[in-house]
Amino acid sequence: MNNSVKSITVFVSFICAFVIAISCKDEISKQESDNTIIAKAEKKPEILKPAFELSKDFNEYWYAGEAEITSYKLEQARYGEIRDGKAVLVFVTEDFLPEIQVKADNYSKDNIPVLKLNATKNFNTGIYPYSIMQSTFYPVSNNKHAIKVSASIQEWCGHVYAQLNNRDDFEIKSHSYFQSEADQEISLEKSITENQLWTQLRINPKSLPTGKIKAIPSLEYMRLKHGKFKAYEAEAELKNDAYTLFYPDLNRTLKINFNQEFPHDIMGWEETFRDGYGPNAKLLTTKATKIKTIKSAYWGKNSNADEGLRETLGLK
Repeated sequence: MNNSVKSITVFVSFICAFVIAISCKDEISKQESDNTIIAKAEKKPEILKPAFELSKDFNEYWYAGEAEITSYKLEQARYGEIRDGKAVLVFVTEDFLPEIQVKADNYSKDNIPVLKLNATKNFNTGIYPYSIMQSTFYPVSNNKHAIKVSASIQEWCGHVYAQLNNRDDFEIKSHSYFQSEADQEISLEKSITENQLWTQLRINPKSLPTGKIKAIPSLEYMRLKHGKFKAYEAEAELKNDAYTLFYPDLNRTLKINFNQEFPHDIMGWEETFRDGYGPNAKLLTTKATKIKTIKSAYWGKNSNADEGLRETLGLK
């Protein structure tokens, strides 16, 4: 074979090798790209159960331009004794902004319809009063966690505040006048919040979680007990007209009594826990017993002439 032919053969061989190499590289790149797509596909968003279908009864009751207000006789455990007081549960539907997570001023298709619960307690400990309020914003779709939960406690020693926002994770901010707690910012994996169970019950009791679960106790309890914000092991049971939640590690039981018939109004509740600290802490039970329920657009009932409604609720 002469030199010209050899040169051509070498050149052709080089071109073939180059083409094969490029093809292999393209195939590897394609495989890597495919693997990336598969990997992204494997990172599926949280699978949600179907949204709750609003019935005619539900719409007529909850979308009539009024809130449901229920008063309760309260027997509150605090500092090793039972204190007499009053509790109020206010349920109302609202449009909620998903990003900044506050009540919307105007309607938008991007708003999230929520059933809001404002739960208040008022009682005295000796000379000084306690005032507690928790707010829970829970999607009416009943297929997601609460979007936002907050709690504030005021008494003469000072006040504390905690807020949970449902974003990529649960973001909790807590403020306290105690040095050991002060200002905290905590990130938690999403879990059931005890606060949301009260509103979930009102939408559909049969949807409540049962069996062994993990749940974040109510913000009220966590602040009063100066507990660590986290999800605790719990045992949940739904039986006839009562929903019970027991936390073994906290030695705490919550029992909510409700009406099996729509609108599943809450008749009362009991919360048993060890009140106090150290070996002298007593196992006491807080109880709430229903007094009266009314439907009212209360936000417009702010004149002196409207104080009679408080009498109707047994709050005077």
